[in-house]
Order: sequence, then C-alpha cells, then structure tokens
Amino acid sequence: MWWDERVSARFRRNLQPTLTYWSVFFSFGLCIAFLGPTLLDLRCQTQSSLSQITWVFFSQQFCLLLGSCLGGVFKRTLAQSLFALFASSLAISLVFAIIPLCHNVVVLAVVMAVAGLAMGCIDTISNMQLVKIYQKDSAIFLQALHFFVGFGALLSPLIADPFLSDTNCILSNGTANTSSNLPHIRKSLVPHHPGNLSRYDLPMKGMVVTRVSYAFWIMALINLPVPIAVFFLLYKERMVPCFNRSSHPLLSADELAMEARPADKDEPSSAVQRPQAARGHDDLFSCCQSKNFRGASYTYFAVHITGALVLFMTDGIVGEYSGFIYSYAVEEPLSVVHKVAGYLPSLFWGFITLGRLISIPVSYRMKPATMVFINVVGVLVTFLLLLIFSSSVVFLFVGTAGLGLFLSSTFPSMLAFTEDILQYKGCATTVLVTGAGIGEMVLQLLVGSIIHEQGSYSFLVCGMIFGGLAFTFYAFLLFFHRMYPKPSSDLDATSPDKPAVTDDNGLYQR
Repeated sequence: MWWDERVSARFRRNLQPTLTYWSVFFSFGLCIAFLGPTLLDLRCQTQSSLSQITWVFFSQQFCLLLGSCLGGVFKRTLAQSLFALFASSLAISLVFAIIPLCHNVVVLAVVMAVAGLAMGCIDTISNMQLVKIYQKDSAIFLQALHFFVGFGALLSPLIADPFLSDTNCILSNGTANTSSNLPHIRKSLVPHHPGNLSRYDLPMKGMVVTRVSYAFWIMALINLPVPIAVFFLLYKERMVPCFNRSSHPLLSADELAMEARPADKDEPSSAVQRPQAARGHDDLFSCCQSKNFRGASYTYFAVHITGALVLFMTDGIVGEYSGFIYSYAVEEPLSVVHKVAGYLPSLFWGFITLGRLISIPVSYRMKPATMVFINVVGVLVTFLLLLIFSSSVVFLFVGTAGLGLFLSSTFPSMLAFTEDILQYKGCATTVLVTGAGIGEMVLQLLVGSIIHEQGSYSFLVCGMIFGGLAFTFYAFLLFFHRMYPKPSSDLDATSPDKPAVTDDNGLYQR
C-alpha cells in the first residue's frame, strides 16, 4: 500500500467511525450545492420575486456560519458529538423531504436555516473528530473528508437537472417573453445579488408547473443511509439508551481511536474507557473565555488568527468565483455565449473535487505546510495569468480548472498544519471553520457590490487581491510557527501552550 503499515492499522481500527464521518460530510456537500440550480423553480413554488427568493440563500449561509460556531458545544463527550451528527444528518433528509411542501418563501427560508445549522454542526464536528482520532496522521483523512463534500456538491445538481423547468414554471400571459432568458437567469442567480437581473419581469401569479419536488425526494432518499450509519456507530458504542442494558460510561471524544490497546489488536473502541475528555476544541464562545487565555503566549493567538485569515480569503475566493464566473464570462470583453459560460461553474467544482481526490495520496507524501504554500502561490499566479490573458476565452477555462485544483486541498491542509502547530489542544478547528464560513459569505457579498459598481473586470482584480492577502497571511503564519513554543515538559500544565502528547500507540493525552 502507498501508506505505511502503522497508518493502515490505525485506519483499520477506526474504520467504522472514519467512514461514518466521511458519509456525513457527503450529506454536507449534497445540501450545499442544490439551491443554486433549483432556486427559480422554488421561486415558482413559493410564487415570490427574485429579490425575495435570494434571501433563502442568506438564511442558509448565515445559519451555516452560526452552526459552525456552535458545533464545538457538542464535543464534550463522544456521545454528544455522535448524537449531534445523527440529528444533523437526519435533519438534512427531512429538509429535502419538506422543501416541496413549502409554498411560502418565509417558511422556505426557515427550513433552509435549519439545514444551515445542521451543515454547520457537521462541518465543525466531523473535522474535529477526525483530527482527534488521527492527530499527526490526520492530513490524509481530512483530504478524503473534503473529497466527499465535493462529491456531494457535484451530485446534487446532476440529480436536480432533469427536473428543472425549461420554460417559466408560472404560466401567465407574460411567460413567453421571459422563457428564453430562463437559463441565463438561473446561472446568474447568486446569493443575495439579484440586482443585475431586475430587468427581467418574471410573473408571480398564475399556474405553477414544476417537477422539482421529485429531485428533492430523491436526494432525501439518497441521504437517508447517512443518519442510519451514524445510528449504527452509536449502537456499536452502546450509546443508544434503549439498547444499553449495562452501565457503560460514555467514552470521551478521543477514545474512538482505541489507541490504548496494542496496535496489533483490532478490538472495538468501546473496550477503552477513560473518564476525562481532552481539553480544547470547544465551541467558538467557549474558546473566547478568559480562563483559556491564562498563560498563553501571543503566538498562540497569532497562529489561530492567521490560520483563520488564510481560510477567510481562500474559501471566500471559492464562494465569489463560483458565484460570479458565469456573469463575468457573458459580459464584455469576453461575451461568451450563455450555454458555453454555463459550463464554467461546473468545471470549477469538478476540478475542486478532482483536486481533493488527488490530494489524498499526495498528502501522505507531502507535509501540510508545503501543500498550503503550493496552493496559495498557485491561486495567486493563476489570477495573475487570468488578468494578463483576460481577453482569452480558452485561458479562462484553463485558469478556472487550475484555480479549482489549487483551492481544492487548502482547507484540510491548513487545518492539519495549524492543529499540528498547536499540538492538538487549541481551538484551531472551530476558529478555522468559522473563519472560512465568514469569508465565503462576506467576500461574495463584497465582490457582488464591487462588480455592480465597477464592472466585470473588477471580478479578477478582487480575486488577485484576495490571493495576495492569503499569501501574506500564510507568510505571517509561518513566522509565528517558528516563534511558537516547542514541546517542553517545563510548561505549566494549565497553560494553553502546553503540548498535547501521544503515547507510543498514539493515544491523545494531557
């Protein structure tokens, strides 16, 4: 095998929980990508305007960010984490099933807010649990985790596509005037930026004819095995009350790794019991409590902040590029025909998914710090070339593919690198997930406003600036990494700078 026997044995011992966390992240991807292509059909279903329906985007994104901040609340025991994942993945299936019944835009926004909270919890908890299980070996498993979110994000639009309306799905006297523009409107809809589509007068009253409900019910069925898988993991760990006849103390979040046993014994993780859970990895608000800062050096905060800022920029680039690349391509000077330009977002997400697949074996041979450096430099160079060849349609497609590859592994590599710097005991996972979520929401809103005021060329200029800032913040992170205290037995036990140590079998201890 292309990885060594130690990592392979560790993976085998944690096969079920690892596969479960990967499947839960598939739910995340399935839910994050369906809204864009189906939004016009949902507009018809709720008989709302374009400006009203785009608030559904905002409700999902805002609650996703809120769920990411609060996800660490459920880390205190493994039972809490697994129950939160079970509730979140089940909620996503229920959301898919309920969406066809939402005939009011406010109700739809509330349902999507629930989906956003579930997605935020999944994002934080799944990353956190894999880091706790594998620690210094977590990079490869985080790359695989984020491949599954890309796979889900590719699958849901493909499921929805056969059921999308080819003509306006509200039949009225004015339908014929707007039907030919429907594909352009669909691809131009981005979160909370319907201003450039205000010239299209879509009917709000009339007979609703849409088959998009079938797509959501299919996605609900596809996602249903995920909460079942989480339930089986709960059952295996004897955490389901009605099936637990013996007095079995809840495992700590770290004990899922089963590393207290010798490496050659593949026994269930429930056999390992340890009363005290590892500290750190709290929710964002717990991380900000003053007691967690006692004795911390300035580099402790600097590593958290600079790591979050790198992901603020790179995940923000993912959001703004996928949201506005179509609108940029169809405007002058490129003036790409609508049908051809429609392939650009799919190409971008396709190469993000491909890059995450490639990064799984690469991350075993290459350090996370090196991968992040290649990613941020690649993003910066790609945007520079896109600016230089801004009149070339061919290079726009090449650059879009390259940008997807470079951005694909940035988040999992940065998470593995930052957690390693902090010796797996800071609030890195929560802070980084939150920073990435804020960046994706804020930069998309910012770029949309700038494009509206300054024109389409500013789209690439913004990307170049964000890429330059990501590189700058990463340089600062490397500087603070060198300054961060190295593991030492002399550090105070209560200090946040005290390193987490592992025994010979990889058990996470304090």
